[in-house]
Amino acid sequence: MSSGTKSSIDAANQQALERIFASRPFLVDVRPAHELLPQLGDHSVLHAGPPLGSKTMCGPLYGAILGALQYEGWAADEAAAQSLIEADKITLLPCHSVRAVGPMTGIITPSMPLMVVENREYGNHAYATLNEGLGKVLRFGANDESVLQRLQWLQQVVAPALQAALQRTDGLDLRVIMAKALLMGDEMHQRNVAATSLLIRALMPHLVRAAPASEYLGEITDYLTGNDQFFLNVAMAAAKATMDAATGIPGCTLVTAMARNGTDFGVRIGALGERWFTAPVQMPKGLYFPGFSAQDANPDIGDSAIVEALGLGAFAMAASPTVANFVGAGGLAQARRYTEEMMEITVGRSPHLLLPTLEGMGVPTGIDVRRVVETGIVPWINTGIAHRRAGVGQIGAGVVQAPLDCFVQALEAFADDWDR
Repeated sequence: MSSGTKSSIDAANQQALERIFASRPFLVDVRPAHELLPQLGDHSVLHAGPPLGSKTMCGPLYGAILGALQYEGWAADEAAAQSLIEADKITLLPCHSVRAVGPMTGIITPSMPLMVVENREYGNHAYATLNEGLGKVLRFGANDESVLQRLQWLQQVVAPALQAALQRTDGLDLRVIMAKALLMGDEMHQRNVAATSLLIRALMPHLVRAAPASEYLGEITDYLTGNDQFFLNVAMAAAKATMDAATGIPGCTLVTAMARNGTDFGVRIGALGERWFTAPVQMPKGLYFPGFSAQDANPDIGDSAIVEALGLGAFAMAASPTVANFVGAGGLAQARRYTEEMMEITVGRSPHLLLPTLEGMGVPTGIDVRRVVETGIVPWINTGIAHRRAGVGQIGAGVVQAPLDCFVQALEAFADDWDR
């Protein structure tokens, strides 16, 4: 590579970093998906990860789609839902294709309420579902009646209340919340205790004054305060709105998205816009709930790796040694090693998202495919672990590495595009 070419690429990457660091994501609204996403028509389902055909979907994704079809009223029962899928009467689209993100299976259907995050620096938006909470949930592939009732309650009770509360605000500044949460021990992927608490603290005065059905206020409060992972979906939408600001910059080799659909792992880079580069996804390594083991696990799944693309999650593990213990990765020393290794493949350090255990250094941001391919170091990702069979749900948590081949493909495609 000539010095001129390298300089041009470095300049493009610097421009992308500046756009990432200048981004100001705000939580501004909660609205039904069909009002926000015209692409989401009848019998259309959004899923996590790169594009996927129904014939290759994994167990938890299949289970989640079965539940979603019943939730929408498109199928009366599981057998009818299976028939719709087998007859190819369902349109499957990646969440990322419509500026949305979803954890684990990532399922979004027209009736589901979506949180709206606005990047006030550049005017773009991103969307994510409300976090269902723990236990049996659709995002891990569970789909029984309790799961469907929970989704309906979120749609009919929680979403209108949150929408009314947010309308009383000027939006909630998520970059500020995430910066504070890092200082309080979160890394915004497996641990969101502080971020969730900060968000609820900012939202609650408006919620109690604006809830359209005050008799449900106690239930809504229990849901918010009892769901330590509520902020995960918010963080994902904030990261999506931020990273999209770096999309489409000619010459940019920085990763703008990473996502998994339970079968394939995909990456996008700035210069090549919405093109996906995929390879078989890997198995997570971690700790399992009692009664489960690695033999029960599905390969990694979810759009939540968008937070690692921003520099959070495993990239910010040094801020959250308790997470390192939770996912079976050791204590503070090992947590620091995760973050330090990710510094080898990134080209920037955030001026806003700071790591208290590394003397206030910014989180490593801007994964450069050139550095990944040159060093052979691939991104680490914190993750939940789903059972490989449809309908079971979460069975543990751990870490996973992205497959190197995605980055090799992206760099080769970039080189071909550059030569033209």
